[in-house]
Amino acid sequence: MRAKHPLLLLSALLLALGLIAAAWLAGTHRARAELMEQGQRQLQLMAPELQSLLQKFETLPFVLGFQPDLIDALAHPADAKTIARLNSTLRTIQQQAKVGAIYLMDRDGLTLGASNWDQPLGFVGKNFSYRPYFDAALHGRAGRFYGIGTSSSEAGYFIAQPVYRDGSAGGPVAGVVAVKISLDEFERTWRSSNDPIVLADHHGIIFLSNRRDWVYRSLHPLAEATARELAHTQQYMGQTIEPLAGHSEHYVTQPVGQLGWRIMLFPGQSRVLRAGLQWALSAALLLACAAVSAWALHQRRRRLEEAQASRAALQRAALELDDKITERTQQLRLTNQHLENQYASLQETEHLLRSTQNELVQAGKLAMLGQMATGIAHELNQPLAAIRAFADNARLFLERGQADKAAGNLGHIGEASARMGAIIGQLKGFARKDGSIATVDLAAAIQSSAFLLASEFRRCEVALHIDAEDGAVLVTGDRVRIEQVLINLLRNALDAVETAERRSVIIALARDGADALVSIRDSGPGIPEQVAAHLFEPFFTTKPSGKGLGLGLAISSSIVQAMNGQLTAHNEADGGARFELRLPLPAEGA
Repeated sequence: MRAKHPLLLLSALLLALGLIAAAWLAGTHRARAELMEQGQRQLQLMAPELQSLLQKFETLPFVLGFQPDLIDALAHPADAKTIARLNSTLRTIQQQAKVGAIYLMDRDGLTLGASNWDQPLGFVGKNFSYRPYFDAALHGRAGRFYGIGTSSSEAGYFIAQPVYRDGSAGGPVAGVVAVKISLDEFERTWRSSNDPIVLADHHGIIFLSNRRDWVYRSLHPLAEATARELAHTQQYMGQTIEPLAGHSEHYVTQPVGQLGWRIMLFPGQSRVLRAGLQWALSAALLLACAAVSAWALHQRRRRLEEAQASRAALQRAALELDDKITERTQQLRLTNQHLENQYASLQETEHLLRSTQNELVQAGKLAMLGQMATGIAHELNQPLAAIRAFADNARLFLERGQADKAAGNLGHIGEASARMGAIIGQLKGFARKDGSIATVDLAAAIQSSAFLLASEFRRCEVALHIDAEDGAVLVTGDRVRIEQVLINLLRNALDAVETAERRSVIIALARDGADALVSIRDSGPGIPEQVAAHLFEPFFTTKPSGKGLGLGLAISSSIVQAMNGQLTAHNEADGGARFELRLPLPAEGA
């Protein structure tokens, strides 16, 4: 039974392909027949139009043969006035008749006068005895010919008639008059057609077409006698006649004119193929619909069987689902309880971490205060000694009754006390544990930090230069922590120049795009390459034991990152290290 299924499928597929192929053939045959019939009707309208154009000027050369000016010119070819009158007459008739050219030839084929006598490519003086129309007219018959002009290189239709010596038909022929007609306008009207249209002569050579690459091509290879005839008459002068390749064998044709011409139309085969494809697709669609219908009936029968089995399975699944829901609910309850416990633990850990971080920052400030203790003690001892001296002097002046001098010493005591108060106030503000987020003037923070370390810079004989641009540079942050970072960077710069020959530190403040940039540059030996990679790591230090724990830069970097800033360090090309502190400027209007 299973072996029959592939054979049935293969037979059904072959049958379907056969039906589709038959539909394609029927569709292409019917479309081709309709196109050929339509093309024949089109040619039956075009052929009379072309025939009418050719016959329109058929009598013109015959009437011209009896004109006195033509007869006189043939009788007196050397008379300049007669020839001039002839040329004027021919031009007037040519302009009124709207033909390409009119010209008169003697019995030897030499052109005596022409309507284009004064043009660079005029016919006067040219010999056309080799043209078939001349020979026919010379023997008393109407000459008709289509070809490329040997003088103007422009193609045209030539009609010639004899000119009789005595002006009466049937007498001796004195010369030939010819009219050249252009068919270009007729050719241009064909270009609106999407299908190729050609006009071929009795040799099968195409000389007019709405396809420029088809012109002067033959429908079949030319015989040797035909080639010799074309070379003698120079009908298609300068053109190499080759067979037309790639044209369809399906075309319609209609005879036209008196030279054995044929007007031909080649219906586009793309429409035939499209019609065949539409028929084939329609057949395929019908077969597909039939196959889908059969498949749907088959599936419906199977779905009914499966539905019965599904109902039984659903009843069993419903019972199992109740048990699983109870079990999963219990598991979710336990999982939620576990997550709540983990979240509480995480909050506790985060609080501990934040407290530890704050304590670490405070410890860093206190450690920094301890490092500055010597300089601060020296800074306080000076005004204290001054106060003691001024107080002793004031007592002596009072005992002597010199109150004005005692008042002066008391003023000096007040100034020294104010200086001590300023130093202690800076220390109290710096040591404060809790800060607040506010607008901070970086220039003021730099001045305050430099003030706290001024005594140490003087003691170590280090020059400190502050370069800040005009105007306040404001950022949002904690002023105490910003000063902590600046003091730490200044102390590191002070340590870096301790053994340098030229000891100087430059702190600069500027705006850099959307950031405020504080740079601290020292004249020390710079940062060693092996140290640069670990510079901001906690507990990494190059100082001797007892001079630092290696937390200063790590704490400073953490403080700056908390304010969305950046702290970087690099060596200068001309020596020394440069630390850069970047903090974002407030947005406009903030």
